[in-house]
Amino acid sequence: MKRINHHPPINPLPGRRSVPRLVLATATAVAVATAGIVTPTVAQGAPGPDPASAASVRADAGTTTEKLNRGLISIRSDKGNFVSWRLLLSDPAGTAFNVYRGSKKINATPITTATSYLDVGAPADATYSVRPVTGGVELLSTAADEVVPFATSRDVPLQIPPGGTTPSGESYSYSANDASVGDLDGDGEYEIVLKWDPSNAKDNSQSGYTGNVYLDAYKLNGTRLWRIDLGRNIRAGAHYTQFQVFDYDGDGRAEVAMKTADGTRSGTGQVIGNANADHRNSSGYVLAGPEFLTVFNGQNGAVLSTVNYEPARGNVSSWGDNYGNRVDRFLAATAYVDGQRPSLIMARGYYTRAVIVAWDFRNGSLTRRWTYDSGSGGAYGQGNHNLSVADVDSDGRDEIVYGSATINDNGTLMYSTGYGHGDAMHVGDLIPSRPGIEVFTIHESSNQPAADVHAGSNGQVIWRRPANGGVEGPGRGVAADIYAGSPGAEFWGAGTQMGNLYNGSGASIGRNPSSANFVIWWDGDAQRELLDGTHIDKYGTGGDTRLLTGSGVASNNGTKSTPALSADILGDWREEVIWRTSNNSALRIYSTTDSTSIARPSLMQDRQYRVAVAWQNTAYNQPPHPSFAIG
Repeated sequence: MKRINHHPPINPLPGRRSVPRLVLATATAVAVATAGIVTPTVAQGAPGPDPASAASVRADAGTTTEKLNRGLISIRSDKGNFVSWRLLLSDPAGTAFNVYRGSKKINATPITTATSYLDVGAPADATYSVRPVTGGVELLSTAADEVVPFATSRDVPLQIPPGGTTPSGESYSYSANDASVGDLDGDGEYEIVLKWDPSNAKDNSQSGYTGNVYLDAYKLNGTRLWRIDLGRNIRAGAHYTQFQVFDYDGDGRAEVAMKTADGTRSGTGQVIGNANADHRNSSGYVLAGPEFLTVFNGQNGAVLSTVNYEPARGNVSSWGDNYGNRVDRFLAATAYVDGQRPSLIMARGYYTRAVIVAWDFRNGSLTRRWTYDSGSGGAYGQGNHNLSVADVDSDGRDEIVYGSATINDNGTLMYSTGYGHGDAMHVGDLIPSRPGIEVFTIHESSNQPAADVHAGSNGQVIWRRPANGGVEGPGRGVAADIYAGSPGAEFWGAGTQMGNLYNGSGASIGRNPSSANFVIWWDGDAQRELLDGTHIDKYGTGGDTRLLTGSGVASNNGTKSTPALSADILGDWREEVIWRTSNNSALRIYSTTDSTSIARPSLMQDRQYRVAVAWQNTAYNQPPHPSFAIG
């Protein structure tokens, strides 16, 4: 798009549109770009997704449409250089690999047992490449990368936004907060999209002004691609800005989508709506003025399409209070609701009314696919501070697991357990001995079970912990396979309501782990490790063992103590953890140097895991789970 010195505002749709309770919506907004001016327009009765286009990028159930390179990395350790790379779903069965240091092959026979190699005693400045071997024939790598080792961790330098002063005279500064990844430029390597939070960010229940929220995009070498300023009319806090990074239109490059408002400024300087509008009230809340949903170009941050955010806030008190706590609770995700291409999921409300909207971004425009509105029933009051996406009924199409309720791929209610709100949830093949996906949730209300495990397909309860007996439920809970002595996932939580570690049948099998936060595949076995704050621990029946303590780094989100991101973004199938440095000058990426005998494709090529990485930044962050059990 042509850059000009002066960027006129992006004029959104005049007025507000009412949002009917319906499914299979057809309202479309098209962004028309001319000489730096972007004007959303509306076409009523527009068609849905183009079937021919969808067929051209069709994904098999359980896979994604994303194209990745080898993700080759080398990490310096006290034993030598640890080289790690991706196995891809596109690799023929039986593919092996040769590792080259410079021009010399250093493995005696092709590697088949893992996608990693320890080059013992190698020099720190060695360069490495990897070549696949298929049918006994060595092939040139699809990516001509050569990598050099980085020591223990890898820093991505950041550019800290300048601080400011609120209308009430309070000074604020910035900290790096939640991050996500996407291939923004189509080169097969992930870039990082990072949210900057001001020091005066607020929970929705807290009054007061906040500084602006910024989103940056960085190459792994620290090159900043763009910065988006969400402006004064988007409040800062964990529940306001849920951003999604995904390739929605199938062109091989990821877009970035989020809620916007008057005064939002794109990565190319375009202004959405009225640049001079200030809709903040004397308590710092934004309860008036237009609200928008915008898709930005991942390469330069330019506006691609802007529509009215749905549902509109309407009457603030109709969401459960009159001061703005519940009306501005937002969730977001990405889901293959048609089983073929990704759709953007944007939601509002979970303590009371819950509204979930599925959008398609095709041919440069956002099209509303469907809207689910709970009204006063269905998913009313059943939402969490997070959500998940999974094909819970094995029909090839994704459902939205919205806490204690699940919304079908067509925007209708699938079921509700009626157990209400909770702060944590885990969805996956948690009990491999039974078919399908299971859902583990904890519950806040004192008159509901402390936790339950139910079948993802129909909500049938498999087991549950007793009611809380007048005590508020556990604040955190986790389901993951952390103990090899018990098949499938183990289940535990914070607080006295859980108390012990439980197996897939709900039987106590031992002591509680030291944390109930994130989990990570770090060492070489099939079990996950405990990720909490700035350290990683291995669960043991007699006590946990420290595997890693991050150096000079900090966790995010207060007592939640979450990383900027944890996901399989580099090397083999094990997961990386990204923390911000204590002075916010960089994101520090840690990757394991432990050996493994497990060779499997990148977790990012499992659809459920990949979309979980996309929603990980949503509200109370949760770790990603794949659709299968590695163990």
